[in-house]
Amino acid sequence: MHAWELVELGALAAAHGPAVVAAAPNWSPQALERYWTAGKCRLDVWGRAMRAYTKDIQFAPPHRRPQLWRQVRPVLEEVLTAEVLTRVWTAIMCLCDEKTGSGGAGAVARSVYIGQMEARNRALNLMVYGQGFEIQEAVALNQIRRRSERWTDLLLGHLLLEHDAVEFAFDADRAQEFASDLREQGGLRGVAWQLTYASLRASFAQGLSQKPAYPDYNYRLASSVVELLPAELFDSLGTPQSLWMMRLTNLTDDAQGMVEELLSLEDHPRVKRRLGDWRCQ
Repeated sequence: MHAWELVELGALAAAHGPAVVAAAPNWSPQALERYWTAGKCRLDVWGRAMRAYTKDIQFAPPHRRPQLWRQVRPVLEEVLTAEVLTRVWTAIMCLCDEKTGSGGAGAVARSVYIGQMEARNRALNLMVYGQGFEIQEAVALNQIRRRSERWTDLLLGHLLLEHDAVEFAFDADRAQEFASDLREQGGLRGVAWQLTYASLRASFAQGLSQKPAYPDYNYRLASSVVELLPAELFDSLGTPQSLWMMRLTNLTDDAQGMVEELLSLEDHPRVKRRLGDWRCQ
């Protein structure tokens, strides 16, 4: 799964964010744990990749430096673009906690959010003080950073129409301005949503590496978010087909786990007797 698909998921979450908060889902501890685990695992591979680059580039001969940079650049792209989904989803989960008076979901979300901020700081530090790449490469990554920050504030602006989520914005004033503009348009609905979604896709269609750094980890993270989204959001209007497949995969995995658990119980005398009675009917 590519990083730009995570940005699209962030947009989808923001568009339906007020509905999610209003519904205040009773998320299962298992689903929350899967989100936390997916986020932490991805943060771990990001950190290892950036530390390895910092170490290897110090001793690499000149002819090998471009190769090392090509390996680490997709990692930096993922760190910067992941901000969109992480901040939007953290805001939604914390707002749900405020409504229900609980703290479990918000604590999980903030834990992933803090890790994301740490990865961001490492990436920015590497962009400013790193070695082995041309200045043009740093400029290109900085454009991705600015693009991600601006889109994050715009999407959070939709949540600000009804809730106070400004703490997760990069620029509070800018997010408030976006909220004011969206209020005049009626929020991210109808044509406004279609135009916003098309603009977002076009904005991230260029500038990113074609091959993602960690597609499997991206998929696990996105899948855990999709699992937490209420099922009624998955209608036929504007929902990417890949998100449908994620939810179906989650449901299939859950069903398979139940089947395996039932099969493991067949050897129990009481279960075996009940199965025998059922099969004779």
